[in-house]
Amino acid sequence: MTLRTFAPSILGHPSRVRGIAVTFGMLSLAGLLTPTVASAQGAVQDTAFVLNTFSFLIWGALVMWMCAGFTMLESGSVRSKNASVICLKNIGLYAIAGLMYYIIGYGLMYTDVSSFVGSLDWFYGPSADEIALLGGDESAAAAVVENGYAVTSDWFFQMVFVATTASIVSGALAERVNLWAFFIFTAVLTGFIYPVIGAWTWGGGWLGSMGFTDFAGSTIVHSTGGWAALAGAIVVGPRWGKFRKDGSVKVTAPSNIPAVTLGVFILWLGWFGFNGGSQLALGSAADAVAMSNVLVNTNLAAAAGVVTAIVVSKPILGRTDLFAGLNGAIAGLVAITAGPNLDDARWAIVIGAVGALVCTAGLKLLERNRIDDVVGAVPAHLFAGIWGTLATAIAAGANIVDQLIGVAAVGAFVFTVSFALWTLLEKTIGVRVSRSVEEIGQDAAELGIDAYPEFVLMADPDDGGDYRDPD
Repeated sequence: MTLRTFAPSILGHPSRVRGIAVTFGMLSLAGLLTPTVASAQGAVQDTAFVLNTFSFLIWGALVMWMCAGFTMLESGSVRSKNASVICLKNIGLYAIAGLMYYIIGYGLMYTDVSSFVGSLDWFYGPSADEIALLGGDESAAAAVVENGYAVTSDWFFQMVFVATTASIVSGALAERVNLWAFFIFTAVLTGFIYPVIGAWTWGGGWLGSMGFTDFAGSTIVHSTGGWAALAGAIVVGPRWGKFRKDGSVKVTAPSNIPAVTLGVFILWLGWFGFNGGSQLALGSAADAVAMSNVLVNTNLAAAAGVVTAIVVSKPILGRTDLFAGLNGAIAGLVAITAGPNLDDARWAIVIGAVGALVCTAGLKLLERNRIDDVVGAVPAHLFAGIWGTLATAIAAGANIVDQLIGVAAVGAFVFTVSFALWTLLEKTIGVRVSRSVEEIGQDAAELGIDAYPEFVLMADPDDGGDYRDPD
């Protein structure tokens, strides 16, 4: 019986009409609600997938922009005769990091991680379900969405962190490191050293299982780069004339103060992606709130770092130092990176301020030990990174023993492997340019170009000899 023929047969019975109407209404509502609830749940899941993926991509792009910040910071910090080589090193290291992490690094860090390292998952790419979906198989959509984000969006976000680690080494060894030795070291750092540390921690290895906490990488990213830079600075040695026989230290002022300052601002901006993106999700209200707190804490720590470094630079360094203030911003950012998800933002100010104090004192400590770090990368990234990692035990509820073990283990592994690799490179191809190349400048001697061709290279009036010169 169709609805058209069924309707007249019941019109003479009002009570039955009302009863059947109610019954039909309830059945209709139930029939409508069931697919509506399911559709709503699917829509929420789809939306979370899109937002999570977009978050990885947009924050990753912002972190990638930090490479421009490092380039500006380093090229402005060195003497003008070495600025072009700095530009080549920075775009080169980013390219090498991307290739090595794609070919081997991501697999070692995240694929089937044992306690120590993952597997050789060569040329990491989209999942089988994602490839099927792109090929038109709509039945694969549910499995893709269930993952929570696009597979390659996560790879991209992780990759730009690797490049940051390599950038730290570049600045510390500027003006004298052999370009090809640096590129070889960068390949090993981004393809093996960093992925091993990542596997221990974020990849679910022994440190992560133990309880070691590092939200966005004060130790995993910044201290790793700092340890590698320190090992390189020791093996490569200081620039000629930096440390004199009488014990004095030659001040090598930045060649382009506006470029250095702009570089720090770019890094500060990029750090919002670095820490904010490390929330790793933007699919719920809780994620949005947490991410907002992370960005505020990141900004406060950097601000506190600047003010603190400016204040303490006079008693520590003997002068009110712009370079110290700029490094104070970076130190504050590095320090808060281990625990930017604090609920109480006042702790971010404390952590950033202490990080800047540690960094400024670290600059003096390196000078006393004749370790030449052109941009202050070791104090800003290593020393402040250690402090920030330990500070999570004070402000964020981490276990201090776990944090100490993590800092020590990462330092021992990275420094030992880096020192051995720098030493091997020294004994094979050499790790530094000749003294004559250093005096002329790497731009003209190695690249045949000048960053500032309208400038005339002048003899250094403050050349007081070097402690390594014969008597």
